[in-house]
Amino acid sequence: MDTTEGSALPSKAPTSELKKRVLSAIVMIALALGAAWWGGWPFALFWLAAGIAMMVEWTDMTKVEPRRAVQAVFGLGLVALTFIYLSGAGFTIGVVTAVVFVAIGTLLAKGKQNKLWTAFGFVYAAVIVLVPPMVRAYPEIGLLGLIWMFGVVWATDIAAYFTGRALGGPKLCPSISPKKTWSGFLGGLFAAALAGLLVAWVGGRWGLDHSFGLWSVVALSMVASIASQIGDLGESALKRHCDVKDSSHLIPGHGGVMDRLDGFWAVSLILGIVLLVAYGVA
Repeated sequence: MDTTEGSALPSKAPTSELKKRVLSAIVMIALALGAAWWGGWPFALFWLAAGIAMMVEWTDMTKVEPRRAVQAVFGLGLVALTFIYLSGAGFTIGVVTAVVFVAIGTLLAKGKQNKLWTAFGFVYAAVIVLVPPMVRAYPEIGLLGLIWMFGVVWATDIAAYFTGRALGGPKLCPSISPKKTWSGFLGGLFAAALAGLLVAWVGGRWGLDHSFGLWSVVALSMVASIASQIGDLGESALKRHCDVKDSSHLIPGHGGVMDRLDGFWAVSLILGIVLLVAYGVA
């Protein structure tokens, strides 16, 4: 009897955990796509909430002190950036506002190393707060570009996980993430190219035009996939440095918001730079 129970428990636990992960993923995908379809201020507030959660996780992991004071200042700063963006006040005002809040938070933080972690925490969160709404509102990218981001990152994540588990092989970066393999990396890359093409094709069928050719979509999707996997490794390195397993326990079965958006953050950073160059040229 004891042996039977002992052998049954391990098999039930992974199944229960997988169900939890799947249900949480369905809820997150539904919220993200619903907010994306709505656009405007609901979408901006959705990413404001995500950015504040990531900032809190970052400052908790890096043990910035005085933590609550820094988090309060940075939370206000991210709210200010969101409303500056929604009001159309302009890039310069946004930059000045960001610099002011980074300076206040950094001055509050104790210790030279803590000040660096503090400043990076605000910048990290600001990327996720601002770039997705910018992509959604940009005339030549819009909803299709945003869905492309989701599709490429999700395809990379899912395919890398299952390909790596199925095929195994040489480790991608064992010192940072022992479970990641080159087979998973290549599987994610291939899946991202297919996902990017599918999004572009479906978007064209629905009248969401884009100016990219077939091979351009493939190339951009593969670049985004590589960025997503680098972002994942970067967050793994941060967690290893901070000696934590998950960025938080906010999302059942998934850990924290940073754990779910590390790859999306990296893709957002690249697109944010592209959009800043485009605005500068314009």
